[in-house]
Amino acid sequence: MSRRLLLRGARQLLTLRGPSGPRRGAAMADLGIIENGAVLIDGDRVAQVGPSRRIENLVEAVGAAELDVSGKVVMPGFVDSHTHLVYGPSRLTDYEIRLAGRGYEEIAQAGGGILASMNAVRTWAAPRLERQAEVAMSYAERHGTTTIEAKSGYGLDAASEVKALKVAANVGAVPTFLGAHAVPPEFEGRADDYIDWLIAELMPQIARRKLARFADVYCDRNAFSLEQAQRYLEAAQRHGFLLKLHANQFAALGAAGLGVQMGAVSVDHLEVIGRDEIELLARSQTMATLLPGSVFHLGLDRYAPARALIDEGAAVALATDFNPGTSPTCSMPMVLSLACARMRMTPAEAITAATINGAHALKMGGEVGSLEPGKRADIVVVDLDDYRELPYYFGVNHVQWTIKRGELNAPKAG
Repeated sequence: MSRRLLLRGARQLLTLRGPSGPRRGAAMADLGIIENGAVLIDGDRVAQVGPSRRIENLVEAVGAAELDVSGKVVMPGFVDSHTHLVYGPSRLTDYEIRLAGRGYEEIAQAGGGILASMNAVRTWAAPRLERQAEVAMSYAERHGTTTIEAKSGYGLDAASEVKALKVAANVGAVPTFLGAHAVPPEFEGRADDYIDWLIAELMPQIARRKLARFADVYCDRNAFSLEQAQRYLEAAQRHGFLLKLHANQFAALGAAGLGVQMGAVSVDHLEVIGRDEIELLARSQTMATLLPGSVFHLGLDRYAPARALIDEGAAVALATDFNPGTSPTCSMPMVLSLACARMRMTPAEAITAATINGAHALKMGGEVGSLEPGKRADIVVVDLDDYRELPYYFGVNHVQWTIKRGELNAPKAG
């Protein structure tokens, strides 16, 4: 007999139920709220959702274990669709150098930056990396994240990229192959040759072994050019990968437009994006995934134009960009606070972007991101009276319980 759990008496039950595709425009403000709501879980799936009085009197609810969520907000678990989860140690030297006002080149000269994480991923054994990733996953879950993506891109050689993708899968993340993250020392000054090597040698191995569903490329100033990114993505498409791009973070090279042209699932960052590319995104199926945590941690002022993207009709998602260099946070509630305070998203829009739209940014909209019968029972119980308090109290974790695949976990404070 499968286990059943009844959550009853929610002050606000945010179902996020709605159309099958990602939410756009005014639809991002519709959270599908049920006052005094209940959710019946059967095994790892949502069985029923509705008013408490109806759900608790269903035949299927008889004998179910009960969780009293009276006075609380109940909502889908967060879907964090962009992280660099497997990286080794923190980059504290980078942090201090940046706080002293010095830039990327000086950090690199001091042995920091992406290459510092590369050295750790190459030298650490898989079990050690797995422990690091599991700790990060546990913090994310304490803050309400139930689905998380994890990129490679800190190994930058065949053995280490494979190792990172296996670690990501082992800890339950959705793996993304980011071989084109930076040029490793072996190819210094030969970015084209590195792209050729990825296409000819590493990418076919990743595809053959089914180690990743997505392929990503970092197309920006001091990263890979538009032409290099296109070659990499075309090869990834031939191998059956779904496409993602790090796009328009520091320079407008046309990466967002390239993503739309190639049918990418998402283009991520978008701090430097103009009207033409905003309109392209609004007319496309490509998600705009915004990452305000990295802007905040770098001490920059230019956040992605969320308001313009939403008003134009683009499908907007939010993610942490969790990584040791530019966004060391696992907290989706903090990302919601930044989205509201610095990008002028409404609390409802931010929650939509961090749940159902995040799910669509991983091509998982039919599985997670909303509370509807048949979907995975990934649920967060927040000890607040009103969902708007979630971004309002920045830097505070109000998650009381996280339910992942029907299993109840009581996270520690912090």
